[in-house]
Amino acid sequence: MQAPEPGITVIGLGPGDPEHLTVAARNALDAAESVWLRTERHPARAAVPEGVVVHTCDDIYEAAHSFDDVYLTIAERLLEAARQGPVLYAVPGDPATGETTVKYLREAAGRAGVHVTVLPGVSFIGPTLDALGWDALDGLQLSDATATVQRHHPDIDTDRPALIAQVYSRLVAADLKLLLLDAYPPQHPVTIVSGAGSPLVRVRTVPLGQLDRSDDFGDLTTLGVPALPYPGSLLTLAEVVAHLRAPDGCPWDREQTHESLRPYLLEETYEVLDALDRGDAAAVEEEMGDLLLQIVLHAQLASEEGEYTLAGVIRAITEKIVRRHPHVFGDAVAETPDEVRVVWEELKRGERDDAGKPDSPFAGVPRTLPALARAQTVQRKAASTVGVEDRPPDGAMAIDTDEPPVSGREEQIANALWAVVTVARAWGVDAESALREATTRFEERHQEGRRTAK
Repeated sequence: MQAPEPGITVIGLGPGDPEHLTVAARNALDAAESVWLRTERHPARAAVPEGVVVHTCDDIYEAAHSFDDVYLTIAERLLEAARQGPVLYAVPGDPATGETTVKYLREAAGRAGVHVTVLPGVSFIGPTLDALGWDALDGLQLSDATATVQRHHPDIDTDRPALIAQVYSRLVAADLKLLLLDAYPPQHPVTIVSGAGSPLVRVRTVPLGQLDRSDDFGDLTTLGVPALPYPGSLLTLAEVVAHLRAPDGCPWDREQTHESLRPYLLEETYEVLDALDRGDAAAVEEEMGDLLLQIVLHAQLASEEGEYTLAGVIRAITEKIVRRHPHVFGDAVAETPDEVRVVWEELKRGERDDAGKPDSPFAGVPRTLPALARAQTVQRKAASTVGVEDRPPDGAMAIDTDEPPVSGREEQIANALWAVVTVARAWGVDAESALREATTRFEERHQEGRRTAK
């Protein structure tokens, strides 16, 4: 038998059945006088031969306040033991799969100058895929339930299957269910696999909405989430659009340019607004898709010209939103909407200075906005950034109906419209929406009048 190497040797005990132990791991155990186990509470404990002295870290779990504390303490304990001689550290499964203690041990050992050798083992993934009848190369995604439930939106591509490991309690399952319902329907089938790779394996498929209605969860539980039966991923949409632009794609899409697509971008934006005004959720869903298509099309055109990419668009807006919300992602304090607006404008002013742009609160107001929308935006920015509150002058909303000179007509109309915007903003009314709704009411009255006349 080969003597243990100096430093720390890490082996994987497999998912549970001793038959899954690798030859290298078996040789290391046979040559060792003692072994450190992350936990004895795992079927893989049976792989340790009789006569080998066993040290465990289970007491650390009971005393620590968090899993990070557990993993750091285990690493420190192993380093301390390594100062006395070679250490054999055995973990369930594969040391490179879901084993945070190995990550922390590598980092700490590197700083301490202690050599770490890692011998691969059989992970839970293979037996779990076998229980599900899945192939890992069909786009499989892997995640950890304890990390996933800390998110505010699932970090999963719904067009590909996913394994979510360590669903160790009903509480974690409940949190996971609520998160996944942001991306999947309640009736989407998910499969609970417990004890994969051990004689105690159990497999049960339930609708996602009923995931937490049982207690069959534990340290060896993994959730299998199949792909949606319909496309639901931004990556899939990007592939469809890229195909449309490819040589074997659509002749119409291939000839489009940024300029030719401009009218569609504007049209789809107004169709979204119309659906929102009508409160029609199904229409909003459809029209938002049409608008998203325009965004992805422009990004595809740009990527073909080497200008920018869809990933760059997403990176830019993500970084901007995080940067402009230091009260959420940083240490700044803003507890009211007004305080948030102050922080927002200060950050935007700093960004303009860094980019060498004009120091004007109106620099970012597009001149292509509809006139009423632009007037309202300019007034709002003037009030929030430089404290200029506009008030309609006396008589500003009065129109001279005695046909003023042609040269004065435009000024009168402009003054009246500006005054209307000022009043609308003061009353918290969106002038553009109000005018759009008034037009709709006129159309309805007109149509009703026509029906009555008939």
